[in-house]
Amino acid sequence: MPRHSTRLRLAGALAAVLVAAGLATGPAAQAHERQPTLADLARRHGRYFGSATDNPELTDSAYTQTLGSEFDMITPGNGMKWYATEPQQGVFDWANGDEIVRLARQNHQRVRAHTLVWHSQLPGWLTSKQWTAAELRAVLKKHITTEVRHYRGKVYSWDVVNEAFNEDGTYRETLWYKTLGPGYIADALRWAHQADPHARLYLNDYNIEAVGPKSDSYYRLAKELKAQGVPLDGIGLQAHLALQYGYPATLEDNLRRFSRLGLDTALTEVDVRMQLPATDDKLAEQAAWYRDLTGACLAVRRCVGLTIWDYTDKYSWIPAFFPGEGAALPWDEQLRPKPAYYALREALR
Repeated sequence: MPRHSTRLRLAGALAAVLVAAGLATGPAAQAHERQPTLADLARRHGRYFGSATDNPELTDSAYTQTLGSEFDMITPGNGMKWYATEPQQGVFDWANGDEIVRLARQNHQRVRAHTLVWHSQLPGWLTSKQWTAAELRAVLKKHITTEVRHYRGKVYSWDVVNEAFNEDGTYRETLWYKTLGPGYIADALRWAHQADPHARLYLNDYNIEAVGPKSDSYYRLAKELKAQGVPLDGIGLQAHLALQYGYPATLEDNLRRFSRLGLDTALTEVDVRMQLPATDDKLAEQAAWYRDLTGACLAVRRCVGLTIWDYTDKYSWIPAFFPGEGAALPWDEQLRPKPAYYALREALR
């Protein structure tokens, strides 16, 4: 009996050596845990690799297994938005956000917290009333201060203001802008910083990957905020892309110009949708886009990481919002890796 267990131990040790040397074959060598994860590969470049998630998905154990192992940064898709965290004025509910923070902590992951100030997914009590500037400013300050304090020391960063500009670079006519003017952005950043001086503070938007009117407005605003000493640490480029609209070829140049302002950048909500059905050609093009996006981030020192907007087509937001489009993520609806997944690994090697 002892001889048998010794043999097993020796065989196990030999297998471990072969795997480490990259020489092993067969099922053991193919096992998921044997190869470095996307997060492991990104960490070698000093970057993180993250995924968004949402509370209803967390009962799916096959899903949470990959969520917990492949990534080192998690973004709550909805659980920290205003409608979830302050459903009635002055009544706060942390259940959803806390669940995701706990899960991330169990898996030794950090959290990109999302989002404090946005025009969408606001509770009815906020949108149904006419506010004076003084009233709304007090409401906004209380919400930011209370939420950021609650998560103080528990999150890596905040998307403080989300989607503040229109496509042509003008300010979006939101409740905040119309009532408080453009100064609400600087105020929000200052209040968030006071509530948690260690959290990294971001402005976040879509369609700002390429140099153009919308990203130019962020560039000008960021420059002004930095000149005024407003606490702004980074710009989040959501990177919700679609094959039919073409790849943002100036992405790397754009990341560089924000770096030159002394700002971090991050690709924060990445998915690459296509018109269905998905074909081999479209999946190959999608894979190339994922590879190129990752390469652009790796090429710019202050691009700190990349987050995909959930990792599997099973839980993608795209089909509900863009009928006839989908297949946007690196894993399919059965949680199987697609060509995009292997392209990400290749880019990070």
